[in-house]
Amino acid sequence: MGKIILENKEYTFDQIKNGQWNEDDSYLHQAFLFCKQWLNGVEEFELKTSGSTGKPKKIFVNRLQMEISAEATKAYLKIDSESTLLCCLNTDMIAGKMMFVRAMEWNANLVFVKPKENPLEELWIESRIDFAAMVPLQVQACLSDEVTIKKLKNIGLLIIGGAPSSTSLKDKIVEEHINAYQTFGMTETVSHIALAPITKDELVFETLRGVSIGTDEDGRLWISAAMASEEKLQTNDIVVLLNKSQFKWVGRSDFTINSGGIKIQPEILEPQLSPFILNHFGEISFFVFGKKDEKLGQRLLLILEGELIEASKIKSFRNDLRANLINYLVPKEVFVFDKFVRTESGKINRLETIKLLL
Repeated sequence: MGKIILENKEYTFDQIKNGQWNEDDSYLHQAFLFCKQWLNGVEEFELKTSGSTGKPKKIFVNRLQMEISAEATKAYLKIDSESTLLCCLNTDMIAGKMMFVRAMEWNANLVFVKPKENPLEELWIESRIDFAAMVPLQVQACLSDEVTIKKLKNIGLLIIGGAPSSTSLKDKIVEEHINAYQTFGMTETVSHIALAPITKDELVFETLRGVSIGTDEDGRLWISAAMASEEKLQTNDIVVLLNKSQFKWVGRSDFTINSGGIKIQPEILEPQLSPFILNHFGEISFFVFGKKDEKLGQRLLLILEGELIEASKIKSFRNDLRANLINYLVPKEVFVFDKFVRTESGKINRLETIKLLL
């Protein structure tokens, strides 16, 4: 029987099933309550979506969906039973809850640390972690610290989700020989339905067992899977299908910018802008968006997260873009905003950030 391992205590799943824990911390208590419900056979759970493209909403998922998801992940990644897992994600969200479900279903030991930007700062265990999940912000923080980068490299298999990983982050992961996968999924599919190994090549997602995919007339992905909340779940994700089980992710249709009749996909443009931003401003978060314009329909704008940046630096940056990119891919304006709005799962909430800016 597996167990949950805290810094100063261990609890077997039998103890948790019977409510035998003594934790005053409300966050730990809520996480343990979920485990108790699961271990006692509760059939339905209330979850909330991340709210990255709209208002967060509550949905209900059943136990079978989560069991199927856990089993499909184990089969795809060939994870052994009795492995050691690390949970450092928000357990109010589906990604955090699924780490507990995997541990309970796989009979694994689960090391539990509270979610923070660099969760490995709090990791006391020296033995190898076999499997962990993080958001890109956490991976970036771990890679930026000489102590935690060693801990990150001691994780056998890492999945990264919640948001796309930047080009620079993927390059660093490859450089440090970290065995990592980018995930594709959502709350409605109780975590991921496809995984892409992070290598030097472009990401290619492959679906888990029992997942069928296709696209509508606009190139938007639909998903049919036992772990999904709907028989056929239509997404706003634009993809390129390679075959019946593999695809490349292009971006979200609701983020597409139509400027002068030219459709610009932020998720394609942003990796092109990334090296220029890194060169001129350092490692900062950013995104592009379209603002209503009478002449163009939408104007392409860029927003950087950080302190005030000198106008001369921005001018030099835009001149560099003009010299290297097609004119319509050069943002018409560059804004600087001190702190982006983020969802509970760590994604940049583009819509809410734009509202504050404009």
